Order: sequence, then C-alpha cells, then structure tokens
Amino acid sequence: MNLKHLEYFRVLAKVEHYTIAAEQLSIAQPSLTYAISELEKELGVYLFEKTGRNIRLTKYGSIFLEYVDQSLKSLDEGQKKITDLVSPHNGKIDLSFIYTLGSRFVPTMVKDFLSMDEHKDISFSFSQGTTKNIIDGLKSDKYDLAFCSYLEDQHDIDFIPLIKQDLVLVVPSDHPLANYTSIDLKDTEPYPFVYFDKGSGLRRLIDGLFNDVQITPKIAYEVEEDSAAIGLVSMNYGIALLPDIWMLKHFNVKVLPIINPPYERYIYLASVKNKYLSPVVHLFRDFAKQYCKVKSGKIQI
Repeated sequence: MNLKHLEYFRVLAKVEHYTIAAEQLSIAQPSLTYAISELEKELGVYLFEKTGRNIRLTKYGSIFLEYVDQSLKSLDEGQKKITDLVSPHNGKIDLSFIYTLGSRFVPTMVKDFLSMDEHKDISFSFSQGTTKNIIDGLKSDKYDLAFCSYLEDQHDIDFIPLIKQDLVLVVPSDHPLANYTSIDLKDTEPYPFVYFDKGSGLRRLIDGLFNDVQITPKIAYEVEEDSAAIGLVSMNYGIALLPDIWMLKHFNVKVLPIINPPYERYIYLASVKNKYLSPVVHLFRDFAKQYCKVKSGKIQI
C-alpha cells in the first residue's frame, strides 16, 4: 500500500469509472486496475463491484474511503504547514467579514498591508456574511481570520476588540423623527422597524437596547445586511438601528445619534483558539491590531 495507490483509489471512488479516473490521474487504465487490485489483495476485500458499465464502492470500500480521505487530508495539511514555515512571506489568507466592513474598512486595511514591499507576494480570499455564519466558517477551517461582532458562548473563539463603532437611528428624510437632532429610543415606540435577522451579530445588542428602555420594537421587515436595511428605510418601509457607516451619506435618509440608552459596540478580530495559523496569517493578524490602534478614531467604516 502506498500513497499513489491511495490517491488512485480516492479518485476512482469519486468518479466510479476506470477510464475517467485514469484520464484524471494521467495514467494508463491498466496501471489503475493493477493498483486497485493490489489494494484489494492487501486488505483482503473487494473495494468495488460492477454495476453495468460502471463500478460502485462496496460496503468495505465506503468504509475504507472515509479513512483514506482523512489520511490524505492530514498529509496535505502537513505539507502546507511545512511550506508555510519555510516561506514566511508567501501564502494566502482566507479572510471573512461582516457586510458593514466590505465597502471601506477591509479594502483600505488590506491595501495598506499589501502596499508594504515585504507583503507583496501574499494573497487574500474574501468572504462576507453574518457573524454567526462567519464563526461557523472559522470553526470548519473555511476562514483563517474574521472581522465580526461578538457572539456569546463561543469558548473556542478568540475575540479581540479592534475599534469602537457607533450605532445610529436611520429614518426616511420626510419621517416625523427626521425633525429630531438625536434620539432616545423610547421615542421610536410608535414606528415600524427594519430589523436585523437573528443571524446578525447586532441583533442581540439591539434587542438589549430596546429592553433597556422597556419597549418592544414593531418589526416590519427583517434583513441580513446593512445596505438592504438602508434601502428599505429610504423607501419608507420603516426606520432602523444601524452602524454609522459611510454608505448612509448616499441615501435619502436622516441619521440620528442615540443619546439613550448608553451602549458599547465593537468590531472584533476573531480566530479559533489554539489553532495553527500560518506565518502570513499571524503577520496580518498583528498588522490589523496595530493598524486599528494607531488609527483609532480615524477609521471610517
């Protein structure tokens, strides 16, 4: 049994056709047949059975495939780790972030990071989502790092507060509350809201604010991300509590600072505790912390 034979078996198990598998592996079909035969001899069971012109895994083949997948994945991860260790200024960073940060915050930070000559060979892949989906992605190794809200009861996630972010009340420009210069949330009780759905990291914070002023908001619509909420507010579908982002300036809405109740809202840098991170991921992680510390109060989200 050798690595090539295991890889041959995995490909054949996926396509269930000798000719197609041989083409994908760039080997002759007899070589593939021989490799599978040798595996079956060593294991003492048939891994495949014929079904018409094709083949399919036997019960034993299906069981064996699970372990082959795990083993080859572990070897791939080991190879990647060694490559990263010897190439500390090359590599790829899988970064995810909440929708709020996709217009200015992340593009500006990454641009500043890549503008440094020693970082020019580092690449990124980007993904956006709600905080809940992002945390799930971190746990499943889909992402290396994330910028998101804080979620409680996530004991295996390291949340580092980066920057404080204000929340504001956004109302249509011709709304009765548009005459105000600031807002006590108690004054919003009569009006319907465009509200973040339960997957948003802001949902719990906003629910808590209304609980503090002892009112239950009238939820007319639920959305996943900020731009949808702003658009609905601008078209008179309701009012909304939103992060104070630059996009608000481009819609026909009135933005009101919240004077009651008091609150604190932060953007966090999240990663899985005790998980291996490549040198380039560590490099960007340290850069992000220092970047937000130096530019505190000057970052536009």
